[in-house]
Parts: sequence; structure tokens; C-alpha cells
Amino acid sequence: MRLLRHRPAPPARPAPGEVLAEAVRLRVRLGGREVLRGVDVVVRAGEVLALVGPNGAGKSTLLAALAADLAPAEGVVRVHGRSAVEWTAPELALRRAVLPQAAALSFPFLVEDVVRMGRAPHASSPAEDDLAVAAAMEATEVSAFAGRPFSALSGGERARVALARVLAQRAPLLLLDEPTAALDLKHQELVLRVCRERAREGDAVVVVLHDLGLAAAYAHRVAILHGGAVAADGAPGEVFGERLLSDVYDQAVEVLPHPRTGALLVTPKRNL
Repeated sequence: MRLLRHRPAPPARPAPGEVLAEAVRLRVRLGGREVLRGVDVVVRAGEVLALVGPNGAGKSTLLAALAADLAPAEGVVRVHGRSAVEWTAPELALRRAVLPQAAALSFPFLVEDVVRMGRAPHASSPAEDDLAVAAAMEATEVSAFAGRPFSALSGGERARVALARVLAQRAPLLLLDEPTAALDLKHQELVLRVCRERAREGDAVVVVLHDLGLAAAYAHRVAILHGGAVAADGAPGEVFGERLLSDVYDQAVEVLPHPRTGALLVTPKRNL
């Protein structure tokens, strides 16, 4: 019989549109450099918010600040309506789940064990944990190698296992840093479909993306970061303009409708 340690209770399911995280006049300095300069952003239940922008724009820094993993120099970050610093670590773990860019482990854990780590914040029964772990592995298509060592996987397989761990945590706020970076075409689409499904079920998802096409297709809202500030924030169809994107990325960009579906397409202009 397993003895359950006293742990805080999970939060109630959020209402549609409820603000689960926000940054207000956020300034962050790293190594003497101001990485974020007065950023305001709101994350709501039921939506996928994509953070896009060129390298060094501050996307990962903003994600880390929203996760309460990085202290701001100025401004405030709120998680579930309270200042992030007011939550204990166990309370935060029940409210937000974080996927970092790199997925590394020092010990030869099996895949299923890695995914099960996502259940650590919960004082749930083994049966509940088993269901959550199985559902997360199925959603990310890693069930077939549940018994393999994590260290024996390819980079893309590790990325999907790391995402499964985050899903198994079942926090209502998901913060994902470049979850598609190591993935092939099929699994990039899979990950973004999972993000949409979590939003459809009422969670809030913040995802850092470099692929503007994926952001246009799957995000309900996009925040374009440039030079540590938010250059635009809104639905992809509202903020993905050729002039703005070309200026932000210092690269000529075309934004046009798909010839068959009318969906928004974003591509660099090329002279081959």
C-alpha cells in the first residue's frame, strides 16, 4: 500500500477565457543585457498562444518568466490570478507544466518512467497515474517504446517523450519551448494538434515557434517579439502582415492565402 504525502490540491478547471498567466510591464535582464523591455502579455484558458520572432527576440525568456522560473527585474508575472512568487513550488507544479528546449537525463530511465515523472506533483492513486501516463504516451505516439531507455532514443523521440511527461502532469497551463524543433513533418503536425486539443479541453497553451506557417495554422493568437518587446499581438490573420514580418525578421516575407483552402500561408521570398 502506497502512503500518500500531503500535497496541495489541484486547481479547479478554469472557465473559458479565464486568464491563467499574464506579464505586466515585464523587464528581464540577463548578463547585464535587457532581454525583455516592458512586455505585456495575457494567456487565456481555451487558446493556443504562439510566441514568434527572430533569434534573440526574448521568446524563451518570456516563457521562462511566465513559468516563474526566471525572476523579472521589473514588472509582475501572475499565474492563476496571483503573483507567481506567492505560489509554492508544489502549488505551481499543479498549475503550470513546462517543456524546456533540451530534454536531457543523467540516468538510464525507461520511457514510461520519464513520462510518469509528470505525475510527481499529484497525490493521486496508482490507477489514476497509470491512466494519465498511458493517455499522454498515446497522444504523443511513444507507447510503442515505453520500455526502452530514454537515452537510446533519437532526438525527435526524446522530444515527444518530454512532451508526454508534460501532458501527464495535467496542469491547466502548458508552456512549451520549441516543441517541434527536432521533429519531422508528421510529428510537428501531431504536436500542434495536441496543443489545439488541450486548448479545446479548456487548457491554456503557450508555445514558442520558429515556423510561422505552423503558428498561422494552429495558434488562436500570436505575439510577435522583436528586440525584447511585443511588436504585435493578435490573431494570425490580423498580425501576420508582409511589411511587419519582413521588418521583424530582416527578410522579405510573403503572406498569401492557400489556393485551395484559403488558409494563411507565410513563406520567405526567394530568388532562385
